[in-house]
Amino acid sequence: MRASPLARLLLLVYLVLIAYASLYPLSGWRDHGLSPFEFLGAPWPRYVLAFDVAADVMGYAVLGLLAVLALYPGMRGGPAVLAAAAGGALVSVAMEAMQTYLPVRVPSNVDVLCNAAGALVGALLGLAARRWVLELGPLGNWRARSFLPGVHADVGLALLGLWLFMQLNPAMLLFGGGDLRDLLSGPAGPARAPELFVAIEAVTAAANLAAVALLASAIAAPRAPVRSMILVLVLAALAVKTLAFAIILRAQGNFAWLTPGALQGLALGLGLALLAVSLPRVVRLALAAVLLMAAAVLVNLAPPNPYLAAILKVWKQGHFLNFNGLTHVVASLWPFVAIAFLIFVAARRRDEALL
Repeated sequence: MRASPLARLLLLVYLVLIAYASLYPLSGWRDHGLSPFEFLGAPWPRYVLAFDVAADVMGYAVLGLLAVLALYPGMRGGPAVLAAAAGGALVSVAMEAMQTYLPVRVPSNVDVLCNAAGALVGALLGLAARRWVLELGPLGNWRARSFLPGVHADVGLALLGLWLFMQLNPAMLLFGGGDLRDLLSGPAGPARAPELFVAIEAVTAAANLAAVALLASAIAAPRAPVRSMILVLVLAALAVKTLAFAIILRAQGNFAWLTPGALQGLALGLGLALLAVSLPRVVRLALAAVLLMAAAVLVNLAPPNPYLAAILKVWKQGHFLNFNGLTHVVASLWPFVAIAFLIFVAARRRDEALL
């Protein structure tokens, strides 16, 4: 068996996400004159929250699992598990040590212990799941049947995974990534009539949904059931969005995201997507890039929404501070990375046609 470029790409992306979440908000750096590793010998804290322990274990379990899959076939079995677990522990120690220089973060030896345990658990799960995930397993066969071969298709799949991940931010318009106002400290603009906001949300959701569907179709294999795959992708995104609202607003707010604008955008975007996948591949790539750019411009010009602002205040409290920052930065940058990917694939297609 050959190595899995997708597993290695996902491992790299996940390491970047861990670094950002661990060092968020990436500001206020200062040297307190302490050793960055002094926390390792600190007394055991009096209170340890079960939520923190579970979050640390689960977060690094994914890292351990991806590491084992990325190491295969160069390293297998016990050595792969040990390497993944040790790597996860080292990453955790490095992240906690860097938190020493951030006033709003507190490095913890308990976090390191939980992260290392999570990496070990994930590595063992990766060893058990290897036959299912890699080339000869069901997921590997599905990848080979449903999508084009090559690293560019793996990058496209990683982008689709990040698109699903960014739906966990409940303060974002439905599918509405690309909002750079917070990152660039730009003004939100004056308040407008509700009708204008409904129209903006509908167009934004429709354009982004259609663009993501076209991106998925561009990396799909010629005989793959593209329309069925698009429907599954949209349903998965809506499930993630509902989960985010369920976590924040409890049972009474599970479908608070289903506003009139979101509902109109879903219907319009899904209809456009199912029709547009029949276009030639180069046209689909160009149309997806145009839709993403138009939606990003519209998001940055949208008037402020008091309801979403209230949701954001709740989402930033407590344990979700770092996670909110992570989902926000992914949502802000995703459309522009996707546009660059679409341009690259279109240029690669043109070069292949010239040869």
